[in-house]
Amino acid sequence: MKVRLLDICHGRSGDKGDTANIGLIARKKEFYPIIEKYVTAEKVQSHFEGIALGKVERYELPNLWALNFLLHNALGGGGTKSLKNDAQGKTLAAALLKMEIEIVERIEL
Repeated sequence: MKVRLLDICHGRSGDKGDTANIGLIARKKEFYPIIEKYVTAEKVQSHFEGIALGKVERYELPNLWALNFLLHNALGGGGTKSLKNDAQGKTLAAALLKMEIEIVERIEL
């Protein structure tokens, strides 16, 4: 079964220098194990190919039903240096929510 992250999560994003920060929060407690299992740092790195030019790190926050991703070297030097339209990475959460994951579990949306 294919699921868009938008259907099971919401997100927030921002920056610290040249590192984008994306929080991915499950809409229901039962969705957290799904995102924990299927939304890996490698998949996020692939999803942001050409944007995340450095390492992608993932942190788990099970008490918040959330994952936090740091995308290093993703903002063209950061807000004060970059010529990118979104030098603070504010739209990256919306971009991640468009990602689809293939899951084996049956879930009720």
